Amino acid sequence: MKEERLLKERFDLLEKELITLVEKLDKIAAALEEIGDLKHEIKGLKLFLGRTYPDFKKEFPAIMQKIFKKT
Repeated sequence: MKEERLLKERFDLLEKELITLVEKLDKIAAALEEIGDLKHEIKGLKLFLGRTYPDFKKEFPAIMQKIFKKT
C-alpha cells in the first residue's frame, strides 16, 4: 500500500512538472514566432530604406558596427 501511494504521489508530481514544462514551451514558441515576425519586418524596413535612400545600403553596416562595439 505504501509503495502504491508513493508511486501515485511521484506520478502526480511528474504530471504537474510536465504540465509546467508544456506551458513554458508554449510561451517560448510564441516568443520565437514573434521574433520571426519582427525579423521579417526589419528586413522589409531595410529594403524600403535601401530603395528610398540609396546611401543607406552603404552606411548601414558601419552604423551596426558602431552599435555593437558600444555594447
